[in-house]
Amino acid sequence: MSNPTVHGPRRALALGAALTMVIATAGTAQAASHGSKIDPRNPDLGPHVVVVDPATPQDEIQQTLDDLAERQTDAEMSTDRYAVLLKPGSYGSAEDPLQARIGYYTEVSGLGENPGDVDVRGALEVYNRCLGDDAAPNCIALVNFWRTISNLHLTVDSGGQDGCRATANFWAVSQAVSMRRLDVTGPVSLMDYCTAGPQYASGGYIADSRFDSAVTNGSQQQWLTRNSELGGGWSNAVWNQVFSGVVGAPDDSAFPDPPYTTLDTTPVSREKPYLYVDGKDRWKVRVPAAQTDSSGVSWADGPTAGRSIGIENFYIAEPGDSEGRINAALLSGKHLLLTPGVYDIDRSLLVTRPNTVVLGIGHATLTARKGAVPLRVADVPGVVVAGVTIDAGEKESPVLLQVGSGARDRLDGRFGGLGDLIDAFKGRHGLAADPANPVTLSDVYFRVGGPHVGSVDTALEVNSDHVLIDHTWVWRGDHGVEGFPTGGENGVNGDTVRWNTNVGRTGVRINGDDVTATGLFVEHFQEFNTVWNGERGTTVLYQNELPYDPPTQDDWTRPDGTLGWAGYKVADDVTEHTLHGGGVYVFNQNNPDIVTENGFEVPDVPGVNLHHVMTVNLSAGTIEHVVNGVGDAVPPSTSGAPEYVTRYPAP
Repeated sequence: MSNPTVHGPRRALALGAALTMVIATAGTAQAASHGSKIDPRNPDLGPHVVVVDPATPQDEIQQTLDDLAERQTDAEMSTDRYAVLLKPGSYGSAEDPLQARIGYYTEVSGLGENPGDVDVRGALEVYNRCLGDDAAPNCIALVNFWRTISNLHLTVDSGGQDGCRATANFWAVSQAVSMRRLDVTGPVSLMDYCTAGPQYASGGYIADSRFDSAVTNGSQQQWLTRNSELGGGWSNAVWNQVFSGVVGAPDDSAFPDPPYTTLDTTPVSREKPYLYVDGKDRWKVRVPAAQTDSSGVSWADGPTAGRSIGIENFYIAEPGDSEGRINAALLSGKHLLLTPGVYDIDRSLLVTRPNTVVLGIGHATLTARKGAVPLRVADVPGVVVAGVTIDAGEKESPVLLQVGSGARDRLDGRFGGLGDLIDAFKGRHGLAADPANPVTLSDVYFRVGGPHVGSVDTALEVNSDHVLIDHTWVWRGDHGVEGFPTGGENGVNGDTVRWNTNVGRTGVRINGDDVTATGLFVEHFQEFNTVWNGERGTTVLYQNELPYDPPTQDDWTRPDGTLGWAGYKVADDVTEHTLHGGGVYVFNQNNPDIVTENGFEVPDVPGVNLHHVMTVNLSAGTIEHVVNGVGDAVPPSTSGAPEYVTRYPAP
């Protein structure tokens, strides 16, 4: 969700001498030579990674963080990417707390094996962006996307800030933002209530984190908190707040007032891989093990269960590295670390070996060129892709990320039982899908349009069985800097041109069986936003906003005459499927007369169950029903008032 009408100018400020000084203090980087042996104590992570240690003077760290915030706070559609990595030790003090704002495409992460190894006293914050003028400042968090904090202990200290700002650590964000592996002492607010209104915020994600004080949800419309601990409680809800495997989560028995959805355990989970420095100053990547029916943080009783991979076993990529060179490294058995930046991809990166890790830092971004599929993962177990954004390019791509080729199903259709022979062969050679070691996508984001024209048929296609999607935002842009003419026949904000140019038919297509999604955010696609064809799928929190920009009802009517495409579609022949906590929203600003028949469409069979689903109208367009003709309409006259269905089918 976003505000598509107002955008501040992008700033292009030099970081200044402080950035250079901090990098120099942290250690002299190697010359960039990926063919040479990597020094495990001093890896070259490129020019946009800042590594600091406790010996770095506090004023230099503060100046670096201030410069980054100044550069990135309004850089919504920029190409700059940054990571700030903190070596084990303490930062900030009661006399001089370390206080930083986290801007677009910025990651701040600790390099400890456990969150407590990096101790920050101060604040790591995101405030509203004020997109208007002095008369109408329009301060919101609806477009505060693409940023990360993780793997550290934060003692909230807002000393020296004004009275309102001193009340909490503010994290006023929306989609494509994660808080992971945090241990927080002190209050946290997920909205910024200190700026002028309207102060709207639109969703986010917490995992593997512990909070000893109250978390204020505030205006957050939807949120997933997974495998965490809430020591001080959760303040409220707006439309759709989901808690999965969270100790101290609120009770959901009064749903929909408040609209909480609470699962005692998470069906399938795996924490995101993370960089750390061991006791001998060697850099490694920890790859957590998958869990089933889990709750609480993974590090409560010591290091997170899993395996560690030395940094020397990775190919460390920088923008400009050729796909051939990266693929050769992957084929040879290397893992892949994508350093911050934008990578133009005109030939697929191919992950073909089981248990390969592809880890992006600083919101590393792959951009499709010449209609390429930027990333393909073979139908092998244990692959983990994390921290990567994938953009469509101007020439239409069939897919942006494909997991599994789907060859088994195609061969079965043509040659009968050949698929069974393929499965037997894969089982003998350790290549079969493994429920204990699922392919995992963590903080993997997709964009169609926004920073540039983009076009794709399906953004994310999952053909393999036993895949875990752990937090993704799949976004066909409702606004951007593509330069579309506006007004009149071009639509409200060039929306009619956007509809015909930034093509994105389907956001997510799940063909594999036993696929689990925890935190599935999919928005604005031109047909079904999510299509689930596989059996025994499970989604824990679904958020969808239908496209803003259909020019006419004919453009938003299916060939069979059905009005509109549901935001979440489970295929008619599926017999088992579960969804916990789902919302579909409508804001047809380009043509407010547009009608959509159902927010959700599922087969009417006993094994398909939806738990806590809703629709809401944001003032334009109409959704006639929540699911399969059940639930009242949400026309514009009910703007902001959700329609809920507690269970479908009804018990």
